[in-house]
Amino acid sequence: MSAFDCVIVGGGIVGAALADVLSADGVSVALVEARSIGAGTTACGMGHLVAMDDNAAELALTSWSVSLWRELADGLPRAVEYDACGTLWLAADDEEMAAVSAKVANYRAAGVRAEVLDSAALHEAEPALAPGLVGALRVVDDAVLYPPLAARTFALRAQARGARLMTGSPVRELRPGSVVLSHGEVLTARHIVLAAGVASPALCPGLPISPRKGHLLITRRGAPVVHHQLVELGYLKSAHGTDGASVAFNAQPRVTGQLLLGSSRQPGDATREVDAALLERMLKRAAMFLPGLDGLQALRVWTGLRPATPDGLPLLGPHPEKPWLWLACGHEGLGITTATGSARLVADQLLGHTSAIDARPYSPARFLTVSSRELAHA
Repeated sequence: MSAFDCVIVGGGIVGAALADVLSADGVSVALVEARSIGAGTTACGMGHLVAMDDNAAELALTSWSVSLWRELADGLPRAVEYDACGTLWLAADDEEMAAVSAKVANYRAAGVRAEVLDSAALHEAEPALAPGLVGALRVVDDAVLYPPLAARTFALRAQARGARLMTGSPVRELRPGSVVLSHGEVLTARHIVLAAGVASPALCPGLPISPRKGHLLITRRGAPVVHHQLVELGYLKSAHGTDGASVAFNAQPRVTGQLLLGSSRQPGDATREVDAALLERMLKRAAMFLPGLDGLQALRVWTGLRPATPDGLPLLGPHPEKPWLWLACGHEGLGITTATGSARLVADQLLGHTSAIDARPYSPARFLTVSSRELAHA
């Protein structure tokens, strides 16, 4: 039996970032992962670090997290491929361009650098885009990176401070004060944090987390040259809708000269197989914005499962009915972006520190008390 101050179950980017933060604060940590660090949903993601303003709580967490990533950037290994390319939110028509004005006001009010590009400025910034787009919102400080190596970097930093990394160690059961591994070893801890993404409900039944499947494709070299992460404004409807499969254009430049293309969403689908029809829809959508994609070969196509909550916000904090259990899960498509902020929020609550942002909007109690569950299903 091994004893720690905190056992973190789940070695994705959120769990690894939490191990990094806690170990830096002198907390003895075990990071337990069924596979290898960053091999699950983290390895399937696009790696965007993007401020999102669908609601005030989302903007607070994402903008803070992006700023934390920016502070870390100089210390990240080159292999993490951190690229401060910024994001262009593309407006296809006058209605979407009107939405840009509201978004830029939201961003600026939150201290996020943003500017409006008209059609001419957009074409100058991204000549490969299709003609006819009416403009864009540029979010200057957004970035992209390679998520699995970012997660591994966090985990290795924690290990260098004395944290125990336990990979290839599936968890059988969570108990008050202990974690039981599949081979029978028991880890004891004052605090247990569940950061296992879509696998979290299997270890803590009743969590309001469901899978939301997505497809990604990476091209061979020779893709159209783009300089920013490109996202259509219609992506927001896709990202937060819950009624059926959807696609939206999202393209990331990679330092290798390739393009990473998304995205699709299939709520409630926990299968891993590629849906050829949906992939074709996604690629046709992408070609509408980047005509140079026609005929370009794909290097690889894959799927991943986003851990979604009903309101699109993660569960960050103590389980209201299990005081020994803390939650850091349910990030849907923003786990990479918010890993830094999520880790700080959970660590601050666990250690009794004051956070830079209000943790209450992400409290698990909004779903997990009896009255909250009744309201959620009313």
